[in-house]
Amino acid sequence: PCLVPVPPRVPAAGSRAGPPAGRASPGLIQYSACIFIQTLLYPLRSTPTRVQSHATAESLNYDVQTFGSSLPVKVMEALTTADVDDQISVKVNESGWAWLVCGEKLIIWKICQTAVAKLSVCKELQLPGSEYNYTADLVAVTSVAPLETAAVQSVSVLAVAAEGTARLWPSLAQEGNYTETEVDLGDLCNFVVAVRGGSFVLSSEKSQLLRASVDSSGKLHYRALQQGQGVLSGIGRRVSTLFGILSHEPVSVQLHSVLWVGGTSCLYTLTSSSLSKWEVDYNWEHQILSWDTHRALTESIADAIWVSTGTHIFIYSLYQSGLVVLAAAWHPSDTPCLAYFCLVTLQDNGASISDQFTVEVTKYNPPFQEALQSTRLVLPSPGSTAFLYNEELVFACSTGTSRAVIPDEKISFNSPGDGVRGGGCCANLPVFFSQNSGLVAVVARESASILPETMEDSLCSSLAAAPEVSVMETPTRVEPVAQEDKTKLLKAAFLQFCRNDLVGAQMVIDEIFPADGDGEEGADLDSVVTQINLDLVDDYPASDPRWAESVPDESAGFPLTSLIILHQLEDKMKAHGCFMDFLLQVGLLDRLGQVTVRSSPMATRLLLCEHAEKLQAAMVLKNYHSKHAELVNRAIGSALQRTNTAVPPSLTAADVFFREVSQISSVFDCLLEEEERSLKENPVDSVQWAEVVLTVNIIVKDMLQAAGQYRETKASMYRAAEKAAAEPEYVPWTASGGVGGVRAITSRQHEIILRSVYPHADSELRSVLCEQLVALLDIYLGGYVAQLSSLQQRRPPGTSQERYNSLEMEYSQRRSELLTPLLELGQYQWVAALAEKYCDFDILVQMCEQTENQSRLQHYMAKFADQNFADFLFRWYMEKGKRGKLLSQPAAQHQQLSSFLQAHQHLSWLHHIHVHNYHSAYRTLYSQANMETRYFVKKKTLLALSKLTALASDLPEDELNKEVDDLVHLHMWS
Repeated sequence: PCLVPVPPRVPAAGSRAGPPAGRASPGLIQYSACIFIQTLLYPLRSTPTRVQSHATAESLNYDVQTFGSSLPVKVMEALTTADVDDQISVKVNESGWAWLVCGEKLIIWKICQTAVAKLSVCKELQLPGSEYNYTADLVAVTSVAPLETAAVQSVSVLAVAAEGTARLWPSLAQEGNYTETEVDLGDLCNFVVAVRGGSFVLSSEKSQLLRASVDSSGKLHYRALQQGQGVLSGIGRRVSTLFGILSHEPVSVQLHSVLWVGGTSCLYTLTSSSLSKWEVDYNWEHQILSWDTHRALTESIADAIWVSTGTHIFIYSLYQSGLVVLAAAWHPSDTPCLAYFCLVTLQDNGASISDQFTVEVTKYNPPFQEALQSTRLVLPSPGSTAFLYNEELVFACSTGTSRAVIPDEKISFNSPGDGVRGGGCCANLPVFFSQNSGLVAVVARESASILPETMEDSLCSSLAAAPEVSVMETPTRVEPVAQEDKTKLLKAAFLQFCRNDLVGAQMVIDEIFPADGDGEEGADLDSVVTQINLDLVDDYPASDPRWAESVPDESAGFPLTSLIILHQLEDKMKAHGCFMDFLLQVGLLDRLGQVTVRSSPMATRLLLCEHAEKLQAAMVLKNYHSKHAELVNRAIGSALQRTNTAVPPSLTAADVFFREVSQISSVFDCLLEEEERSLKENPVDSVQWAEVVLTVNIIVKDMLQAAGQYRETKASMYRAAEKAAAEPEYVPWTASGGVGGVRAITSRQHEIILRSVYPHADSELRSVLCEQLVALLDIYLGGYVAQLSSLQQRRPPGTSQERYNSLEMEYSQRRSELLTPLLELGQYQWVAALAEKYCDFDILVQMCEQTENQSRLQHYMAKFADQNFADFLFRWYMEKGKRGKLLSQPAAQHQQLSSFLQAHQHLSWLHHIHVHNYHSAYRTLYSQANMETRYFVKKKTLLALSKLTALASDLPEDELNKEVDDLVHLHMWS
């Protein structure tokens, strides 16, 4: 009871900044606390299932959902066989491990990351005898490797009875192999925590701290934790207090909390008078500070509620650079006497605790006697929402560190036989152990999202360590935002958009990417948008149970695998569509610039399209994976080996390969490698010999065609803004060059088909091969066309002419090299199809000449009249010396031939005579004769011919006589 009673006042819920430490309020202060680690770890891929809900009708803002798979059988048996007097205590570790203490029985298990588990680690251990009840705080689990991925053989367990009997299991895989040591703590043990290097820290209620380590034989050794090694440890207590540091604890202090932060290798302890911090290495520890919590916090908490009060303090969780203290305040004259819980957020500056802190008064006001000792706290990252709990309820509230409105809510667990037996944070979620429901997570209810559920959950998990998104701040920022934070903020805005909160999403966008931003901000925008879209298409399957359990060998056929992977790809495509709509709605799509892809610049919007194209291609490959499992599995395995990508035992190579959609094109080269191997191993007359070539052709063709079809049909989605700046040259991934590029793959397949397979094939197989090859060449040449078109459309005009000419020459050369072999093989139908589509006039003319099909030539001259096919044909005849064919064109082409021959007067007079235009023939011959100065005989011949054509013309007689006289005079003069 407080010594100075004060009339009760109504406390005001809310938060306020705590003042620097000042006078302590009168009254008797008592302390009790519990502590738990909260670090920014990569979240598990597990998410709560949405099929079961524990929340009653009174729960408006939160759902209580089953977390992970069903409990192990050993845990269920322990719950059902427990005696009435057996105290059940559970701890959930952020690494994914959990342990339950029931009487003198300890059960440790790895929380399965999925709703259905075929294999789960679960071990039952026998605790040493004790006159006191065990709690989960007296057990610690450690491993040299990170606990998240540690094998059961490398996990060690230490359990300590309150009297000090320590039992160590060096390997959890061997339940019967343990050592026992009597530890002298001078008082009852209350906490055991695992720290660095596989060692432990044991604490007593009187604040005695020991560090225990294990030698090579598995025996436990311990020593006192080094204290008083701070900078000011040698000075007096009065002086050190001025600096917020206490070098020695009072004799009567009680220890309430111990916290280990692996990320910074720091250990924190909370006593009834101070908060201490150690830096811990493998073999030593160094005390950094000891801060007077009694002096600093009491007045601040009292000021936030009443003029004076008694306080009860809990410290629980570390997040980012802050420590959160759970404090309970009460007034003895109140009837009934209630406990008012507050959350105090401290700032750890390394060597000191800041004098500025935040006090948040919650609306959780239970009766004082029953709440003070039993209330505990769970604080998941990022630390804006806290969860207070006891055996009967969980209370969700804000810590006061975020401007976002976080609703308060009480969730009851008071149904018959139920109760909360413990909890913790796992996968960045508050997880509790319910007597009736097992592990459950309290999840905030969101507005219905347009994202597929799996993508929604995965995106939420990736934001676990994101900075707070405040929609209350002004759009302008004094300090620049780091690119990593921009990525997380943009993801958060995307989630808001998907939950139909366009206004909130727009406010975030305006804050991190203001419309008047500079060029550097624009580059950040392109990078961030690209990364988020890449994260979507390469996302890890959040709900696929095969990522957490073993599966049968896929080579034997596993249809469920195919179906699950296909649905994952479809979900990724839906998420990509949502992201594109988001960029459009918030005004970012038209602001995108360019990024570097394959060592060359590319418009960002086109890279986003490329991601979607690869998703389409991946879905096609997955369908063929079901039909041609042996071939595709070998190719996938080869692709993973090339990148040294390991396949976990619980997964198949297909799981791993299809997850990273952005690298889907790597399968092409591996398919060709398998094809060449099969051609060498199988005899020519076997069925398998040609079958693999046909299969590879179909797979590659359909994958590339699916990508191209998406590009064409969805072009409007990735359009450029009307007044956008000039864009760089566009090279689709389906036209990528270099080693392993699609162009190189197509050229290589072209050579394999025509050199290795075609000569040995019958007529039917040849037809099929050519049809497939032409489809591949169609994609190949189409890539060049897209590339040339992008250069033509660049602005300002003429800036890329040199590059355009160079690329056009390369295109023409490659086109000819690919089509000529088909022409030589007499595959005129397929050659014509490609040559007509891609305007290869040389191939078309050669084909018509070889087949002596003049009518087809005439057809082409009409079809390609606007592209001067006739001129090309005439030049071709000139270059090949086929002047007879040049001059024997049908009447329909006479006008075009006349225009062409104006530059070739030595032949044009022949065409004039052929069409009976003798006057023009006369003029041409007369002009040629005048220009001839070298050969007299040639000149005389030209003059004679010109005279004959003049006489044959229809010139009037007087004009004809004059022209003839001139010719005779010139002839005589010559």
